[in-house]
Amino acid sequence: MTLTVRKDIPPSAVTRPICGIMGTIRLVAGMYLIVITKKRKVGDLLGHLVWKAVEFDVISYKKTVLHLTDTQMQDNKTFLSMINSVLNTDGLYFATDYDLTHSLQRLANTSPEFQEMTLLERADQRFVWNGHLLRDFMAQPELHKFAYPVVHGYITMHSCCINGKIFGWNIISRRSCFRAGVRYYVRGIDSEGHAANFVETEQIIQYSGSKASFVQTRGSIPFYWSQRPNLKYKPKPQISKNTNHLDGFQRHCDSQVITYGKQVLLNLINQKGSEKPLELAFAKMVTSLGNGMVKYIAFDFHKECSRMRWHRLQILVDMVAEIQEEFGYFLVDADGSVLVQQDGTFRSNCMDCLDRTNVVQSLLARRSLQSQLQRMGVLHVGQRIEEQADFEKIYKNAWADNANACAKQYAGTGALKTDFTRTGRRTHVGLLMDGWNSMIRYYKNNFSDGFRQDSIDLFLGNYSVDEVDMSTPLHEPKDWKFLTLPIIMVVAFSMCIICLLMAGDTWTETLAYVLFWGTASVVTAGVILFNGRDFVDAPKLVQKEKLD
Repeated sequence: MTLTVRKDIPPSAVTRPICGIMGTIRLVAGMYLIVITKKRKVGDLLGHLVWKAVEFDVISYKKTVLHLTDTQMQDNKTFLSMINSVLNTDGLYFATDYDLTHSLQRLANTSPEFQEMTLLERADQRFVWNGHLLRDFMAQPELHKFAYPVVHGYITMHSCCINGKIFGWNIISRRSCFRAGVRYYVRGIDSEGHAANFVETEQIIQYSGSKASFVQTRGSIPFYWSQRPNLKYKPKPQISKNTNHLDGFQRHCDSQVITYGKQVLLNLINQKGSEKPLELAFAKMVTSLGNGMVKYIAFDFHKECSRMRWHRLQILVDMVAEIQEEFGYFLVDADGSVLVQQDGTFRSNCMDCLDRTNVVQSLLARRSLQSQLQRMGVLHVGQRIEEQADFEKIYKNAWADNANACAKQYAGTGALKTDFTRTGRRTHVGLLMDGWNSMIRYYKNNFSDGFRQDSIDLFLGNYSVDEVDMSTPLHEPKDWKFLTLPIIMVVAFSMCIICLLMAGDTWTETLAYVLFWGTASVVTAGVILFNGRDFVDAPKLVQKEKLD
């Protein structure tokens, strides 16, 4: 791609406006250009407009696909649907003149040379979701002003008022593109120490020229474990037996300490049942690491908050209050002088790093916000955020929306427990909604997440279409059990129902038929469950060994 200035565009030429370039990708039919065709304004961050990319176009360099065989055409169509699947996942954001990939504190601690770099050159590659698509643009600085680093996650911006003082309150959640994927197919860490579903969430305040921020992170339990779907409601987590866990764990912790300072690892998983081995291994790992910069706190969220006792979350907030005071937050006055820096972060996790994690993060963020607003002079001494009804409603809904966005991107549905985040209490309606979302998650995790995982791997460059070898792993033959057993089960169950509805001459004859067909359907269902992994929608593009 080259940059040329043409003033003599012929009237017959077909033109279309675009908002920016996402990058290029090679599929079976050749190269494709991905552009943003529609954007929606999110808000104003420190005088810079932030946009949500809402519509895209994938434009082929080739005018036709007639040079492909029927199989290649079908593969190309599948790959295109994968790219569109990622593009249509809600939560892609960009700015044309502001670096969304870095927190305020990181930006304040940069050199003049860094400030002179283009957005593409200086972006934090962890959070550039179109980094693979932009690889050909990096060597051509003249194109940088047309191609933007796009972050994936959630951004919300609100103009709020307390005591007649107007201030900007924002949340930016940046989802890492390293070890990215969907709920059950990407767990734990990789050999580089990158954790699955790692998200950096920054809460930003703007008031009267001053600005403050508080950063938290979430990420999968940072050692080697998996939880592959197998048709069971909750597959049993498996800790890898043949891997040096401490090596990967140390890489993860070292990178977190370098980037964020001191670490408090808040582990919110159950301390009994199938989750217990993970908690024990996590605690043992921190002890073995012996790093004074890393502290471990286990809080059995479900046990402590069982029977709707959600007020007991205050136990955890009080437990870490002194550490949170020590960590502080980032604050810059109206003159641009840095008054305080954040010296450490809370790294929260549950099993999915979604529902329990978001609830706890919202509570810690509120505590930081209380201190920030008092120091900035928005809150009077003795006033509490909880008493500011209008702002509290905005605050709770924004954090619940943050939970939903992160959950849809990782698990395929909205978050659970958002009734507590929105209202401050657990409700029976919320429990019913959680049940509904859990059912949808079960279906998606077992029957559609393989395609979603393949889509992400293709988009991020974890799988590349080979120009020379045009064969793809999309046509993996299904085992005979995949088709045969479900048909047998459906036929047997149908016959069981028919025998019940159309009774025989005697009740013993009817009972015999019902027992026979009922037993056949139950036995077949048992065999299907026993071979559950053969029936789920598994990823095809990246070798399974890399996912386990």
